[in-house]
Amino acid sequence: MKKKIFSTLLCTAMLLGLMTGCKGSQASEKNANAQYKVGISQLVQHPALDEATKGFKEGIEAELGKGNVSFDEQNAAGDSATCATIANSFVSQKVDLIMANATAAVSAAASATADIPIVGTSVTDYSIALGIKKWSGKSGTNVTGTSDLAPLDQQAAMLHELFPDAKKVGIIYCSSEANSKYQVDTITPYLEKFGYAVKSYTFSDSNDVASVTKTACDNSDVLYIPTDNTAANCAENINNVAVQAKTPIIAGEEGICKGCGVATLSISYHDIGYKAGQMAAQILKDGAKPGDMEIATADTVVKEYNKELCDKLGVKVPEDYTAIKTEE
Repeated sequence: MKKKIFSTLLCTAMLLGLMTGCKGSQASEKNANAQYKVGISQLVQHPALDEATKGFKEGIEAELGKGNVSFDEQNAAGDSATCATIANSFVSQKVDLIMANATAAVSAAASATADIPIVGTSVTDYSIALGIKKWSGKSGTNVTGTSDLAPLDQQAAMLHELFPDAKKVGIIYCSSEANSKYQVDTITPYLEKFGYAVKSYTFSDSNDVASVTKTACDNSDVLYIPTDNTAANCAENINNVAVQAKTPIIAGEEGICKGCGVATLSISYHDIGYKAGQMAAQILKDGAKPGDMEIATADTVVKEYNKELCDKLGVKVPEDYTAIKTEE
């Protein structure tokens, strides 16, 4: 009888051991195939930001695997208040990471949570986006990411290279975009060093873009538009006015240049998005802390020109410029 009881207990112990082993194996397998949920908040739909989002998804999937990450993509349609709503919804969902595309999206996400990691992209200056006065290149918070700032001194030099005889340069931008004002304040002294008289013209939203552009064209030989989300979204309207006035535009990035510019010194938004995706993977997979990660920038810049507009306005570019590819 004792032998029978001992045998039964032994079998039970072995069975429990096997079950425990199976659970451990299943747990390991689950960890190896962990599912990460990433919330993507994009300020507005236009080619530059679209490419950054595309690059981000490719970058993070390259590091984590397509089956290991899912995305909840939300677009704020250019409204900062909607960025806040989107960010709060991601916090409620307890996503593993928030990707914030453009300054307003980063600011809203940072206001919504100090715990969930945030990786930004298409942001010109993170100190402005986060309200940090003493900037060291790292946020020291739950935010990191990539910047879309192209060298503004080189953009000024490009404008002078193409329009050395111009006297007056008008700069148009959206007054509600802090990053645009930063670019304007930075590039203006560079332009003035070339002897240009520089004047800024601001629009508050899409409703007054055409009238402001008309005023700028009437008082300028050439226009400059910084990396500006509202301008990018209204590039067609700007182009209609500028072409009629025969006023050429130097753009801060490729998307704006495609719509209304003759040339740009541009970064690749796909590349900075891809790099942001790699940074996000380091946070999720390796436990990197966003606040300790340097804000990254584009590796290269390219001189590009809009052939159709250059031909229309009679602008000739040097041989080291690359024609922007247009959709077939």
